[in-house]
Amino acid sequence: MLEILLPPPVVTAVAYTDREDEPCFAGEEDMIATAVAGRRREFVTTRRCAREALAGIGVPAVPIRSGPRREPLWPSDVVGSLTHCAGFRGAAVARSGDLAGIGVDAEPHAPLPPRVIGAVTAPGDVEHLAELSEKDPSVHWDRLLFSAKESVYKAWFPLTGRWLGFEEAALTVDPAGNAFTARLLVDAPFPALHGRYLIGNGLVVTAVTIAHA
Repeated sequence: MLEILLPPPVVTAVAYTDREDEPCFAGEEDMIATAVAGRRREFVTTRRCAREALAGIGVPAVPIRSGPRREPLWPSDVVGSLTHCAGFRGAAVARSGDLAGIGVDAEPHAPLPPRVIGAVTAPGDVEHLAELSEKDPSVHWDRLLFSAKESVYKAWFPLTGRWLGFEEAALTVDPAGNAFTARLLVDAPFPALHGRYLIGNGLVVTAVTIAHA
């Protein structure tokens, strides 16, 4: 699904299942030394996808460490993003000369818990979700909003080094184009970020790219 959402400079790799007892890549073991079995498998598979994607742009396999906000630390000339949820692991990478940033996210296509809505919406989001639901109640638009903002943040943070709260990006969805725009409500080097989404196989998958100015 990721490859459909992202432009040609980006290389993606995905997995829908984990390999039992797959070993951790050298240099990453300490990051999951105390993790439960399910978290360990998820981590190992997602990092494997990352190295498969890196191979597609000619980058040799390396450990992919995590930064202070758990963001993946890519080789110096690479931008990328990772995502995982039940039944899906994925990675997307590109050369930093081709794109300034990438963010991807996958979520189960299911309603968000009601208590979460207030924490992930910006001014105007609730009304927009209501309009979308009235036109197409088959889509869990609240989950799409959540996923889109996750993708926005994953593209934003490596470029700015700054936190971006859910309430600091107001989302507009274009169902006809399977696209969305996040208007940033904070001081930013760009006023908005644009992305695309797909819904299928029980998943919502979103992706954002940032071009060079």
